[in-house]
Amino acid sequence: MKKLILLAVLLCASFVNAQAYKGSGDNKLQLGTSFQDNATGINISYDFGLGENISIGVSSSYALGLNDTVSASFGDRFDVKGRFNANLGNVINVDENFDVYPGLNLSLKNFGGHLGARYFFSDGFGIYTELNVPFAKYNTDTLDAGEKLFNQFTINLGASFNL
Repeated sequence: MKKLILLAVLLCASFVNAQAYKGSGDNKLQLGTSFQDNATGINISYDFGLGENISIGVSSSYALGLNDTVSASFGDRFDVKGRFNANLGNVINVDENFDVYPGLNLSLKNFGGHLGARYFFSDGFGIYTELNVPFAKYNTDTLDAGEKLFNQFTINLGASFNL
């Protein structure tokens, strides 16, 4: 009986997999905070795995807390991005629960890139951080502080969930 229980526990443990990126069909939802000059806000993103190391997704951010000297309209405070990721966790092979994903994004404000990392503590829950930088801004005029929101270097961090 003890051997049967041990076998059942081992089989159950083998089905619990906390991989950070599972490949084709993988679904990730991330909820977090966004930090940048003159503002903090919220960030939500969703990624869908297309292949062993490739995913696409969408990300949206909204600036909630603005510096007192900044005046920004809704359009300045809001951004949405389509994104492409190269999930390299299995390439660098640090830990199966860890993924690094550089990528490109096309937003309402610019064409840019990001470098992100995720670590999963269990099959459904982990943490993430992303560094975002614009490569080409659509508005090449001198931008005021409100227009620079999400059109500058930003950092996102928060929780990541497997769906």
